[in-house]
Amino acid sequence: MTDTNTATDTNTAALRDKQAPLKQQYSDDPESAVVTLKADGELDGSGVACKVSTGQAMAEAGLHPATGGDGTQLCSGDMLLEALVACAGVTLRAVATSLELPVSGSVRAEGDLDFRGTLGVAKDAPVGFRDIRLTFDLDTGDAEQDKIDTLIKLTERYCVVLQTIQGSAATSVAVTTR
Repeated sequence: MTDTNTATDTNTAALRDKQAPLKQQYSDDPESAVVTLKADGELDGSGVACKVSTGQAMAEAGLHPATGGDGTQLCSGDMLLEALVACAGVTLRAVATSLELPVSGSVRAEGDLDFRGTLGVAKDAPVGFRDIRLTFDLDTGDAEQDKIDTLIKLTERYCVVLQTIQGSAATSVAVTTR
């Protein structure tokens, strides 16, 4: 059986070793830290769907059952919440590793949508999530509360998806036609 503290210390050292040259590079050359992430989708085919390349496979997104979908395709709203869970979970694990805090558990995101907005039923109904709740259910062993508070504070601060949702990044839309 592996000693948790030794495994955490090893993970902490490995993460610091990997990140130290990146942090130095980004400090010396701030422009090198700016990376453009991309997502691509294909509208070919039949039905109301969009095939999205996930890097691992093609995922087909379609209408949520509350908007007329049959539930066999992914819902983009669910995908947004899944991206939040993934980012928050990875960020929490990185912060926990840095703090040398053994942690396990789960992450959940829930969001409330009023589908009257996206279906154009009520002009006063918002299009998009009205409320999003991010919840961590953590096993932190005998960690002190101030260390857990720091873990959550730093996770919130450095989670890209959470910060993007909270800050509403400037967004533009462009169209080309053939």
